Amino acid sequence: MVSLSVLLLLQIDSDDVITRDEQIFLLIDARARCERSIRAQLDVVREDHCVPEWDGIICWPMGKPDQMVSVLCPEYIYDFNHKGYAYRHCDTSGNWEQVSTINRTWANYTECTTYLHTNHSNQEVFERLYLMYTIGYSISLAALLVAVFILCYFKRLHCTRNYIHIHLFTSFICRAISIFVKDAVLYSVTEEGKLEDGSVGQRPYMVGCKVAVTLFLYLLATNHYWILVEGLYLHSLIFMAFLSDKNCLWALTIIGWGIPAVFVSIWVSARVSLADTQCWDISAGNLKWIYQVPILAAIVVNFFLFLNIIRVLASKLWETNTGKLDPRQQYRKLLKSTLVLMPLFGVHYMLFMALPYTDITGLLWQIQMHYEMLFNSSQGFFVAFIYCFCNGEVQAEVKKAWLRRSLALDLKQKARVNSSAGCGSGYYGGMMSHTTTQSVCLSVSGTKGLPLGTMGAKGQSRLHHSGNLPGPNLETLCAILTWANKQPSNNVLATTLNTIITA
Repeated sequence: MVSLSVLLLLQIDSDDVITRDEQIFLLIDARARCERSIRAQLDVVREDHCVPEWDGIICWPMGKPDQMVSVLCPEYIYDFNHKGYAYRHCDTSGNWEQVSTINRTWANYTECTTYLHTNHSNQEVFERLYLMYTIGYSISLAALLVAVFILCYFKRLHCTRNYIHIHLFTSFICRAISIFVKDAVLYSVTEEGKLEDGSVGQRPYMVGCKVAVTLFLYLLATNHYWILVEGLYLHSLIFMAFLSDKNCLWALTIIGWGIPAVFVSIWVSARVSLADTQCWDISAGNLKWIYQVPILAAIVVNFFLFLNIIRVLASKLWETNTGKLDPRQQYRKLLKSTLVLMPLFGVHYMLFMALPYTDITGLLWQIQMHYEMLFNSSQGFFVAFIYCFCNGEVQAEVKKAWLRRSLALDLKQKARVNSSAGCGSGYYGGMMSHTTTQSVCLSVSGTKGLPLGTMGAKGQSRLHHSGNLPGPNLETLCAILTWANKQPSNNVLATTLNTIITA
């Protein structure tokens, strides 16, 4: 089930499953231990007792006559319910009970195979979770791409704070893309694995799978560390001052992109030398802690930074607004600030971080998985929405650019000037002006001020500084502005034109 494999890999503790190679190795090791135990018991086994034996899955102990022997489901079988028991019956003659129709020893593994049946019944849950995070990451990816374009396009938004935002948005974008790539690669590997039968050795398509999983883990780690960088930068603005923005940005960039590269490279080296089995999407034993510990450390540090900032905000709010605001308004302001900071600091990671992913069943597991898939996939959208789309500076720049473009298009469509000199006559809608247009054009081409009596000195000053106005030529704009000032309802258009000129 590719859906289950993908969902498990999306979690921080995704390495708690094993490959087929590893499962076979564990069975071989368990068999060796069982055979040693049987040899040690041969001297004490009585003739009327059932002898201990290995049945290929469980090492059965000696059984007394007419006794039901129970053994805890072995932990080395990953898919088993490790809290259940397997049963065998020792008959009165001291032999293990047989199933006459197939000539095999009878055994009851029902409790051990509980998860194998529930996994099939939970297929709808996996498909729903897969659909949920696919939609969530798609929406986040679209929003983040727009946010990065806006912050890069407008030069007035270029500053250290927004550079860090761009890096954070980029890490979310890379994380989403890596998930889609990994899903496609894992699905193709699963399909090819179904078609091939035979040895469990390396296959050519496993190289691409290993690369996809490695990139996913690296980009997942960088995303967590850029969330940490945002927290460190905001914390520094409140509690300390960096020596320079340039040095600060370089240091934070190394933390965000460099540190994850170090421990992921160590994990890759360890995996190649110690556990280079099939695709690296699932377990390599304790090697998982090489990348999990740094990620968990970043989450914990960021959470404490969040708590400290909230503490400072609360104290400042109470100091500045004591006696001015109702306590309920103060709490409302604090709650608003807290909710705004939560997506940036990734506070939601703390809720289920301490819970292990062992039982892939039950209501608690479903709640946990829905919670994580929903918030993890939509975090990028909320971060882009709060820190870009709701930013006042961003909104002002976008509105200004939109106004300029709208005005330029409007002037191109409605303004008509003489094709030869551009100053003989001017049209705007159904109105025509000869004298005014000529005076405006003369003042623009000459060295004297604009004789726009209706605009006053302020309007003339604005037009004198508009030589680099983008869009239609300045003569056309002067003619339109002169006409607009003469109209009874000219305030909106004239103000708009003046705003564009001075921008």
